Amino acid sequence: MSQVTEERLRVRPTVSIGLAIWLGELLLVLGVQAAAGVPYDEWGDSAGNLFLGAGLSLVVSAVLLGITVTLLGWWRPALYERHRSRHRWMLIFPILVAVAAAMNLAGTDWGAYSGAFLGASLVLCLVGFTEEIVDRGLLLVGLRARLAEGWVWFLTSALFGLSHLINIALGADAGGTVLQVLFAFATGTVFYILRRVTGSLWWAMLLHALWDFSVFATGVGTAGDLAALANVLETTAAFGGVACVAIVIRGARERVAPGAGADPTGADDPPTR
Repeated sequence: MSQVTEERLRVRPTVSIGLAIWLGELLLVLGVQAAAGVPYDEWGDSAGNLFLGAGLSLVVSAVLLGITVTLLGWWRPALYERHRSRHRWMLIFPILVAVAAAMNLAGTDWGAYSGAFLGASLVLCLVGFTEEIVDRGLLLVGLRARLAEGWVWFLTSALFGLSHLINIALGADAGGTVLQVLFAFATGTVFYILRRVTGSLWWAMLLHALWDFSVFATGVGTAGDLAALANVLETTAAFGGVACVAIVIRGARERVAPGAGADPTGADDPPTR
């Protein structure tokens, strides 16, 4: 079985390290966004507001997270499963989310975009890397050092959802944010399923970036009817994923230990059950 050596996995994964990274990144994003001084409900007013309000924190976070993963030596366990799930049909849930994102983009009022605003919007795609490498990457690795896989799924998805509460401190509506937390938990479950089935976090990063960008895009100008249908489809897929997630959790052998690695080729997949 392919393994990462003790030298490359420099720091032993622990639950406390995973939680510290999750909290540290949350406070970093909150601090940078608060320092920018752009209220949450004004991010979409201009390209400058969007970059300072959201984009800048993503750039800073992406750089610091890259350094953190390198210092820990956790790139491989953070990005790859050791034994991916054999239940390929579970990909229906992330596929439906991708279709919903495409519907959002098809229903977007692209005429309302300026070049500068589009450029600032594309920076938001970094959220796919930052939030996934924290929640279903580093946090997941830390939790897998001690907890059963069911708890790993639940806590990574729950903390991903709860991280959206910082939007209230930035001026977002409290009621709407609480609903956002619930939907983020369900959508995060779809990203977890995608990691388990493909064996790689990269696909979850791409889908996360695509979905978030598509949702923001529909808020520019006047969105078409497809955007409303996309929300229904994504919600169905997300909560369907929650209902079925036990299928990809059952039989998972992903406990992370010092020196343990992940085979991105899937060569050490377990026999089909």
